Amino acid sequence: MSDKVIPRHIGYILDGNRRWAKKHGLPTYEGHLAGYNALKEVAIATRDAGVEYMTVYAFSTENWSRSAEEINKLMGLMFRAMKADLNLFIENNIRLRIIGSAEGLDKKLIEAMKDAEDKTSHMTGGTLAVCFNYGGQAEIVNATRALIQEGVKAEDVTEESIEQHLYAADLPPIDLVVRTSGEHRLSNFMTWRTAYSELLFLDKFWPEMTKIDVKDILEEYNKRHRRFGG
Repeated sequence: MSDKVIPRHIGYILDGNRRWAKKHGLPTYEGHLAGYNALKEVAIATRDAGVEYMTVYAFSTENWSRSAEEINKLMGLMFRAMKADLNLFIENNIRLRIIGSAEGLDKKLIEAMKDAEDKTSHMTGGTLAVCFNYGGQAEIVNATRALIQEGVKAEDVTEESIEQHLYAADLPPIDLVVRTSGEHRLSNFMTWRTAYSELLFLDKFWPEMTKIDVKDILEEYNKRHRRFGG
């Protein structure tokens, strides 16, 4: 890919885990587990392709409407990722960032996420940001509230000042958003940072994703001509 343009930041909306499980006659949790295993392969392949930043939509603020059993399983899977599988990210020199609200999350999970961020903070091989208990509109509201609390006057509010108060403010805009499962919407994902993103919608379910798909995604990106309103 050395002669091609590599997006600096790719966002993945991990959609279709539950439908994949249903298709295969499996419990919902098996779909999320298969999705997590696919994520590990895709994350490493994305990093290996030269993409500096990757953000994944793992659990939205709207997902609290799901059954208590499913939510508990998802929380457990996130805890596992932050603890048992942390070495996978360390061995691959990947920095972890967790984006979202701590409201409603178990204290042990919050501590595990912070510990994972701390232990990978010096990694230089790429950044994996995980949107967990996240909502794009809520992120902008929180940034606006922070500006008000700082006493910033209305006439002094700028795009730059809002950007500086987003979650993980150092993350750049997303160049390409990839959503699986055939759905054609962003569903409140990174609302600010996707203002000029290229969008790519795939018909396959997320658990079916492999490193081959990453190659195809990057080839498709190189066919696009980004205009930024021009």
